[in-house]
Amino acid sequence: VQLQASGGGLVQAGGSLRLSCAASGRTFSSYAMGWFRQAPGKEREFVAAISWSGGSTYYADSVKGRFTIPRDNAKNTVYLQMNSLKPEDTAVYYCAAGRMGATISSREYDYWGQGTQVTVSS
Repeated sequence: VQLQASGGGLVQAGGSLRLSCAASGRTFSSYAMGWFRQAPGKEREFVAAISWSGGSTYYADSVKGRFTIPRDNAKNTVYLQMNSLKPEDTAVYYCAAGRMGATISSREYDYWGQGTQVTVSS
């Protein structure tokens, strides 16, 4: 599985962005998908995850109520809808695919995209 993340950019605090992660291959629907982020000088952290069917979703406490992670298996794409953005959301965002189910642990994901930069100005 190859993953291509896009949709990052510069936005003012309070604004919105939608990240996309397009996957190659015909087995996308069998993978759980996750979004992680890494800010300068910090470790990569979990943001959101969704099960292969879309029936289960998980969010970091820091984004709960502001971010959602829908997926469209027909388009081999998972999204990260980010609303009410804050300067502390500034980071490189990575999408990931894993066979072990939706999880907050980055070690459970098998494939990673290249990352897309999100910058939120105050």
